[in-house]
Amino acid sequence: MKVLHTSDWHLGKRLLHHERTEEHQHFLNWLLEIIQTEKVDALLVAGDIFDTGAPSNTALKQYYDFLRALYLTGCKHVIITGGNHDSISTLNAPKELLKYFNIHVIGGVPADLQDEIIPLKNEAGEVKLVVCAVPFLRDKDVRLSVAGETAEEREQRIKDGICNHYKALVPFISEFKTAGIPVITTGHLFAAGSSPSDSEKEIHVGNLGQICGDQFPVEFDYVALGHLHRPQIVGGFNHVRYSGSPIPLSFSENDDRKSILLLDFEDGKLSNLTEMPVPRQRRLVRFKGSLEKVHIQMLSFENDNPLPAWAEIQVDTESFIPNLEENLRELLGGKTDLELITCRQNLVRAKVTLDSQVQEELHLHDLQPKEVFRKRCEAEFPELSHEDLLQTFDELLENMGEQLAKN
Repeated sequence: MKVLHTSDWHLGKRLLHHERTEEHQHFLNWLLEIIQTEKVDALLVAGDIFDTGAPSNTALKQYYDFLRALYLTGCKHVIITGGNHDSISTLNAPKELLKYFNIHVIGGVPADLQDEIIPLKNEAGEVKLVVCAVPFLRDKDVRLSVAGETAEEREQRIKDGICNHYKALVPFISEFKTAGIPVITTGHLFAAGSSPSDSEKEIHVGNLGQICGDQFPVEFDYVALGHLHRPQIVGGFNHVRYSGSPIPLSFSENDDRKSILLLDFEDGKLSNLTEMPVPRQRRLVRFKGSLEKVHIQMLSFENDNPLPAWAEIQVDTESFIPNLEENLRELLGGKTDLELITCRQNLVRAKVTLDSQVQEELHLHDLQPKEVFRKRCEAEFPELSHEDLLQTFDELLENMGEQLAKN
């Protein structure tokens, strides 16, 4: 049986108010071609199908148009699990209808854990592969709150809760393993030792709850992970993998290779694993340095992709430059293969001591919410430790995310 692993589509994603719909459509069209050409039997999407819990009509249409086209490719099975960005109710709403097309949707942890076990059968009705479709495990899914627990105790409880969820699936798959049928599990989490990018939101409060590759039960022949946007192997375990996002979702991902993973199962085991690069349609580029250096970088840039590149420009300057963005756009002139979408000035002030030589960010919207809160704490309570306040802020962010996902 041939299986394709992908994740973190983030349909509806915007980059500084710029739509990514065209790039996503290129990817989905290419994915359909690969599924048909490679005669893929099963497609796994490991979370974050949408970028928000309330996706736009355009994003929803892309999703359903893809599923309709996918049915015509001959792909026999589709398993879709929810991520931390997804709304459980939005994903689950059409699940009973989609089952008639062998599209299985697990938006959140079901009431009956056995509903996560999905046997995949061939045309003769024989089970050839089993998928344990584990979605993003929210705080309520893996632990109960305990009054007075320390941060270390809470972290351990989250880790134990995640591990226990996977261990609880083992009794349900033992009969399949005994029969020599391979088993895959999915997950949407932050695994220890992995490398995130700027666009991934912290989950499980400050990335608590990271589990190592060897903590997944040995009964799983492959662990298909989502959440991190860089494709990578977890802890040296070749069968525990992130597929990564199909398009770069932030400027920190501008040099990442984007890929999907193609798995071949023969004689009850994973016989081959192929990383297939996703064709890039648009480059995200960063130009940094003095104004003169940035000018040179912009004018010498050559685009090798079908869509115009998007540029983030950071100019180091000792004094504020008025109308900088307008001047940079004039410099581009008729250069149609490069579009400036964000510009910032890093005000460099020479100080007496080395420690005090810093670059000041002039735009508040460039900072993450936690960094804004940290700076406010430092301004209001410079003599105090802020760790407890920061941890409480993390918890508020996570609770807010869970509330949005429920709506």
